Amino acid sequence: MKKVLITYYSETGNTERMSELIEEGMNDAVGVKCVRKHIEKVKVDELLEYDAIIIGSPTYYGQMAWQIKKLLDDSVKFHGKLDGKIGGAFASAANIGGGNETTIRGIQEALLVHGMIIQGDPSGDHYGPVSIGSPSTREEKQCRRFGERIAKLVIR
Repeated sequence: MKKVLITYYSETGNTERMSELIEEGMNDAVGVKCVRKHIEKVKVDELLEYDAIIIGSPTYYGQMAWQIKKLLDDSVKFHGKLDGKIGGAFASAANIGGGNETTIRGIQEALLVHGMIIQGDPSGDHYGPVSIGSPSTREEKQCRRFGERIAKLVIR
């Protein structure tokens, strides 16, 4: 069975809610086991256990939370060992133009350096799900879609 880690940092609960919705999108996939954890409960050595790693962060000054950055910095010791795994990112922000996409791209850049595979979305949020404040109905749909698409990619 393929294993997917969804990890996130959330101060207000918005990014955590997005992680729940992404997990819901994966739940229907046969052959995928999803593990969802707050970033502070993830040990860097665990990353090797998963076929896919999905990371979510609130946006602070257009960047990821330091807790996310720390995990990614600590993962340098596994350079080359995450090659070929699936990666993805999602973000929340306080307002439109608040840096959601730069936050996602920052996370993706680290995953790409590891050699991970990232799938875009031609019909939805292209880089990964974004939310302005608490996820709206539209954003809930995008999170579930992201989860479904990642699960299908991991199975493939």
